[in-house]
Amino acid sequence: MATGRKGSTSKAGGVRFPDDDEPPGSPTRRDDQSNLSTLIAVLEKDGSYLVKAGFLKSHHCYEIIFTVPDVPTLGKELSCLPSSSPTQRSSSLRVHHISSTTEGVKVTCEYKTHQEGVLQEQITLVTRGRKDSSLKIRLQAKVIDPHHGTPMLLEGVKCLGAKKDARSKHSSDRVSSAI
Repeated sequence: MATGRKGSTSKAGGVRFPDDDEPPGSPTRRDDQSNLSTLIAVLEKDGSYLVKAGFLKSHHCYEIIFTVPDVPTLGKELSCLPSSSPTQRSSSLRVHHISSTTEGVKVTCEYKTHQEGVLQEQITLVTRGRKDSSLKIRLQAKVIDPHHGTPMLLEGVKCLGAKKDARSKHSSDRVSSAI
């Protein structure tokens, strides 16, 4: 009896998982100094860097650690310029720590999501005492509604918890008064 199916033609193979020692161009790479993996910033055509943080949940707070590959124009003592744009005065992205490593510049920041969509925040790193030497970095994330599941976070991104929201406080007051 013919079933209409031919024999399997797939060749022996398998799933390949990346090694801990990812090449420099990969989106994540093992950070040798702290046993934590970090995101790698990618150089854009305009000279700025782009960090893709992946999928995040709205109304949550995240710690994001990324590395900007060695930039010879920057010195060792780096700081972050405060945002001068009126739209970014209440920025959701705060830089907590900047350090020079053998791989480049390691940045640790906190990002508070507040709405859904593809969101971008920009920071500018400068060498202390030299305002002419700066580096623009854009952090990009796809933020989803908190009721649509939990995203799998990239290495270098850690959820610190849900943000306290005034709306949730009022709704919990209504629930307790109804009981």
